[in-house]
Amino acid sequence: MELLLGFIVLFACLLVGVRHGGIGLAVVSSIGLMLYVFVFGYKPGNPPVSVMLTILAVVTCAGFLQTAGGLTVMLQYAERFLRSNPKRISIYAPITTWSLTILCGTGHVVYTVFPIIYDIAIKEGIRPERPMAVASVSSQMGISASPVSVAMVSMAGFLAAAGTPFTVLNLLSVSIPATFCGVLAAAAFSYRRGKDLDKDEKFQEFISDPENKDYVYGGSTESLIGKQFPKTYYYAMYLFFAGILVIAVLGNFPALLPHFPNAKGVMKAISMTTVIQMIMLFLGALMLFVCKVDAKKVGGSQVFRSGVVAVVSVYGVAWMADTFFSNHMALIKDVLVSAVAMYPALYAVCSFFTSKLVNSQAACVSIIVPMALNAGIDPLIIVSFIPAIYGYFFLPTYPSDLACINFDRSGTTRIGKYVLNHSFMIPGLIGVFTGSCVAYVIAHILF
Repeated sequence: MELLLGFIVLFACLLVGVRHGGIGLAVVSSIGLMLYVFVFGYKPGNPPVSVMLTILAVVTCAGFLQTAGGLTVMLQYAERFLRSNPKRISIYAPITTWSLTILCGTGHVVYTVFPIIYDIAIKEGIRPERPMAVASVSSQMGISASPVSVAMVSMAGFLAAAGTPFTVLNLLSVSIPATFCGVLAAAAFSYRRGKDLDKDEKFQEFISDPENKDYVYGGSTESLIGKQFPKTYYYAMYLFFAGILVIAVLGNFPALLPHFPNAKGVMKAISMTTVIQMIMLFLGALMLFVCKVDAKKVGGSQVFRSGVVAVVSVYGVAWMADTFFSNHMALIKDVLVSAVAMYPALYAVCSFFTSKLVNSQAACVSIIVPMALNAGIDPLIIVSFIPAIYGYFFLPTYPSDLACINFDRSGTTRIGKYVLNHSFMIPGLIGVFTGSCVAYVIAHILF
């Protein structure tokens, strides 16, 4: 009975907190934490301090990248790629948004790409829903394939803290090809989805009004193509890419890392979590001096603000969740391990719906991965279902999906009459299911 009541408290805090955003989720989680400690008598769990510090280092570097103009250069290349073959926009758009997220570590960059995708689609007579919905989904799928995303940094940190042999490169060797296959499968479905615009009665009726037609086809999207940027913009981008490459090399060749004696006197390489923190902060320093960045503006950048919100969210959610699960770990371990041993896909299902519940892949990882590791679930199962940490498209409430609907002036990207029949549902399900299946196969072949 106590376990059930504790779970109801956890569920209620997540449900209420999500409505108030990331920081709201963190402080609402404290209500559950207080109830657990002062009413239920639970021993307080441990917030993931190391993971949070790593996230802060990564988002600081990303903030410098955006302020220095490196992100702007990436977007220019993305637009050039999209406009190179406009008739294939339904394939090119999701690949572009997925790639940008991998490079930048956040799906929020997709907002700047939506107007370009819409402009290309509507001018080519392509139903905008086709490229736009799958582009929104793909931008979020890229989070679980990025070496600098909050979710993947968190997962790598939890796996390292648990003493597992999985490195950042190990995770990426599974997640990158798996999510790419998922993106391609979702894009293939989207290529011909819905009615062509000239055969869509509702759309034709809508544009029969000259004012509506001007709204749908009018307006112009400011293009980055042809614009000249200072050399420092490119320096910032090159420095960022170099940092990612160094992390990948060091993660794959631990012999290159400094070694120090542990508590038993045995020489051990320093943790990759520590290495990531050091390199990310160092990259920020390089951009500060090489690119002449105004450090005061970094704190106001969109990427930095979003990242800090994610840190606070992970802090509150993870602390509350760890307190609940650690005090019932014996029972949870018996039930969960036996269930996942029989049906490994249950771990993926739990991850998927937890992600929707907290509307964050990072928060999902901070809840599910420590619980699974403490319960004794094989870490290979966690790695096998990395793409399943993305499930918040299930209900169209995530900011990028809502922004996508607003950017589509044709009205073809929408929330359906029954809510669940929205534009992102089928591409999302296809992408996550395909990605999870591919990840499972790759992980079991490699490890």
